[in-house]
Amino acid sequence: MQKKLIVFDLDGTLAKSKSPMDEEMASLLKKLLTKKAVAVVSGGSYNQYQKQFLSSLNCSDENLLKKLFLFPTCSTSFYRFENEWKEVYSQKLSDEEKKKIFNAFEQALKAFGFKEEKAYGDIIEDRGSQVTFSALGQQAPLEEKKQWDPDAKKRLRIKEELDKYLPEFEVKIGGTTSIDVTMKGIDKRFGIQQIEKHLGFKIEEILYIGDALFEGGNDYPVKQMGVECIEVNSPEDTKKEIETIISSSSANEVSGDSNISEKS
Repeated sequence: MQKKLIVFDLDGTLAKSKSPMDEEMASLLKKLLTKKAVAVVSGGSYNQYQKQFLSSLNCSDENLLKKLFLFPTCSTSFYRFENEWKEVYSQKLSDEEKKKIFNAFEQALKAFGFKEEKAYGDIIEDRGSQVTFSALGQQAPLEEKKQWDPDAKKRLRIKEELDKYLPEFEVKIGGTTSIDVTMKGIDKRFGIQQIEKHLGFKIEEILYIGDALFEGGNDYPVKQMGVECIEVNSPEDTKKEIETIISSSSANEVSGDSNISEKS
């Protein structure tokens, strides 16, 4: 296993949608960090990372945390550990851009015939550098989310409508019921480019693991740019892939952070 950096999606890959990562996954990731550098690239906000990922990881080993890199909201922000988690950059949407995106969602959802039933939190959320639609709300029970759009066909139809109103923005399907809108060119391809720029890893040194590598999915741009990818259907699939990586990696691979660029 010659890859130096393993990049993960969050929702549906490391954890169930908007749910805390479980103890088994946390344990596997800490073992993986003794052998590889790890990045997490997701449409979730940094606050969501804290609730869903960092609190569950429960890692106090600073040497391991220095090899962990967080790219929330489709990599429009980047956090790395330097005695504490520090923001390296953040790219925000303007108020005018957000207004246009909210109006586009209103028109697209009307054209689709979307009817808001019981909502668990905001249907459309301003994440600063990204606007996210969640059909049942951010905090909806996972089982209800799974039933709403299991094959992504509903969201693909809504995306088609959004693309008409937002040609200058990036519209991607993510999570279980979500659609993310960012500035043009801001997708997970951009995330890999930021990894190259800030951390110094090359494409051939990266392995990406995600659950939305299908065309139109928010992981698909990574596949398009030639990064080696593994598609998973659940965190349980991801655990198996991590176990395989650990077992096939020599003990001295990326031990410590000496091989990681300190670019910023």
